[in-house]
Amino acid sequence: MSIEQIIGSILNIYIYMIIAYVLLSWVPNARDSFIGELLGKVVEPYLSIFRKIIPPIGGMIDISPIIALIALQFAASGLASVIAFLFGG
Repeated sequence: MSIEQIIGSILNIYIYMIIAYVLLSWVPNARDSFIGELLGKVVEPYLSIFRKIIPPIGGMIDISPIIALIALQFAASGLASVIAFLFGG
């Protein structure tokens, strides 16, 4: 397994964690569960960066996770390109 694949797998897992955390907000009290709190500790520091910049639409709809996922995809593809360049892959 190459370095690119390992980093790609880790980023994919993190993306799924963000999606799961966002979906938990649709279920009452789900974020208060053990899994909700665990995901919050891992995902919330990254999402809080985008929540500071992007206010909720209409005071209710938070689109910052969508922007955070797009930024993470760009970072992942950029990192993969740099690694491929450095290691000749």
